[in-house]
Amino acid sequence: MSFVKQCEVRHFQAAKKRNFRCQNSQRVAVRCQKSENSNREMESTRRSLLAGCAFSLPAFARIESRADDDFEKMEGIRGKDYGKSRMRVPDYVKSSSGLQYQDLITGKGDDVQEGNTLLIDWDGYTIGYYGRPFEARNKTKGGAFVGDDKDFYKVTLGAHKVIPGFEEALYGMKVGGIRRFIVPVELGYPNNDFNTLGPKPSTFSGKRALDFVLKNQGLIDKTLLFDIEVIRILS
Repeated sequence: MSFVKQCEVRHFQAAKKRNFRCQNSQRVAVRCQKSENSNREMESTRRSLLAGCAFSLPAFARIESRADDDFEKMEGIRGKDYGKSRMRVPDYVKSSSGLQYQDLITGKGDDVQEGNTLLIDWDGYTIGYYGRPFEARNKTKGGAFVGDDKDFYKVTLGAHKVIPGFEEALYGMKVGGIRRFIVPVELGYPNNDFNTLGPKPSTFSGKRALDFVLKNQGLIDKTLLFDIEVIRILS
């Protein structure tokens, strides 16, 4: 083959390689664009799902803080003149003690009275710390709360065997009613120990979740949220 012919062949091969690399780069760019679009769609879907779930748990996303409220009591900043403002939930009734509550279902049965022994169902969340559940209501539990259905809880109104916020929330309820309420730390478990007063979580996972928040000495908001349902009056 002549030298000229060899040069033509080399130029042709070089051009072919450049064209291949160019086409390959275009394909990679197209794939990257498709991947980026897909990621954007997935992120948009995820945000939509999270937004849709905002009401499924106890309205965590709708909680607001007001700068004029007292600060939450946190061990890590005890005695400081700054901190996290106390949460204030719209549409909740706030009592003089600081308890906030809302009736999800108004009962149709008898009014509960001081001295009554009540059969109730309840659940609880560490609302000030990621809204983690430490007790599920009377139903088959999933995940870390796997186990048989728990027994209903008995409480005598006025006996002071449960935390102050829990007992206060029972006043004014009727049989069949469901009330949701937010308990600030001063109406919660004395000395941050759930073994001192009820109600206590019924599972190991629940005890561990609640104990982690109550015993933490750092910057953890120990505000709790409960739901209670009055099943019936026992006596």
